[in-house]
Amino acid sequence: MSDGMSNDSPIGIHDLSFATTEFVLPHAALAEYNGTEIGKYHIGIGQQSMSVPAADEDIVTMAAAAAAPLVARHGSDRIRTVLFATESSIDQAKSAGVYVHSLLGLPSAGRVVELKQACYGATAALQFAIGLVRRDPSQQVLVIASDVSKYELDSPGEATQGAAAVAMLVGTDPALVRIEEPSGLFTADVMDFWRPNYRDAALVDGQESISAYLQAVEGSWKDYGEQGGRPLEDFAAFCYHQPFTKMAYKAHRHLLNYSGHDTDKDAVERAVGASTAYNAVIGNSYTASVYLGLAALLDRTRDLDGRPVGFLSYGSGSVAEFFSGTVVPGYRRHLRDAEHRRAIARRTPLDYAGYRRLHERSFPTDGGDHPTPAQTGGPFRLAGLRDHKRLYEAR
Repeated sequence: MSDGMSNDSPIGIHDLSFATTEFVLPHAALAEYNGTEIGKYHIGIGQQSMSVPAADEDIVTMAAAAAAPLVARHGSDRIRTVLFATESSIDQAKSAGVYVHSLLGLPSAGRVVELKQACYGATAALQFAIGLVRRDPSQQVLVIASDVSKYELDSPGEATQGAAAVAMLVGTDPALVRIEEPSGLFTADVMDFWRPNYRDAALVDGQESISAYLQAVEGSWKDYGEQGGRPLEDFAAFCYHQPFTKMAYKAHRHLLNYSGHDTDKDAVERAVGASTAYNAVIGNSYTASVYLGLAALLDRTRDLDGRPVGFLSYGSGSVAEFFSGTVVPGYRRHLRDAEHRRAIARRTPLDYAGYRRLHERSFPTDGGDHPTPAQTGGPFRLAGLRDHKRLYEAR
């Protein structure tokens, strides 16, 4: 093994960064438009606002913006693999990660693939990355989760939209979180949420999705215990997939109930509250959601040195995984909380009409030359479409 590292070295998340969009729709504007009592959004689903992509933004521009700070801090010499998880893919053949690889100027000696299984995909990418690093501990793997959550206008899912990308650098001797074995796994063939190839917006059966999620919580936790996982009392906090933030509370109460623990309101808040801060103002970011939860937890909690955190990753259809990670002592020195707060604060608020125009916008399919209006101030933009090819620019 090169670099004197052995297979016994801990492996996990060495660095983490996220990016979101140029625009934001406050839920107050949505409530005013459709006559909904604002409490239905702020309290009922736990959402304050949702990120909305500009005309020249997509999963690639967000992914590149999320990953660029990792490359700037650590260099790219050791990155031989990019794993891009998304369920709002822009091409049926070419990985969105190849565009990111190009925009970031990563070495040509590498592999890039795209992974899909609804909101679970990034956890698959993280676990696959750990396997690659275990095989060659001198390598680092760039894991990116990037999604635009889109439902039809005036549908029940509209209020849970959002968009973000999370980039993670996975390697040995990580500075943030050591990922532990074992994992608890669960799969069931359920039609709770899906998007056929001929549709831009997803289809969702809301009640079925909640019950499928809770079934997956039970199944993955049961398997985690059978594989020799930690007892529930060990965990300092939990990061759940958050299609809306109240789902994290619902899921944790369900887990406590299922495992015979008291569902004390304060205990649930302590377990999941800090992890919901970013999702509450960004909305559902699909594959990135559970790792936005991790970003919020680390950025907002001072006393996690050496403490275990539980992760429940759920992807409709459905696949789930429960696993644990130990927060590395000294993690606060490596955080990007100021940058993360700026990414959220810099968004320009939209009124409902402006949001609706962006929502209804789509590229023509005629193969013509279709430049996009320059609406963004970020480091990367989608310049347009020509000959059926997407054109990206680094500023």
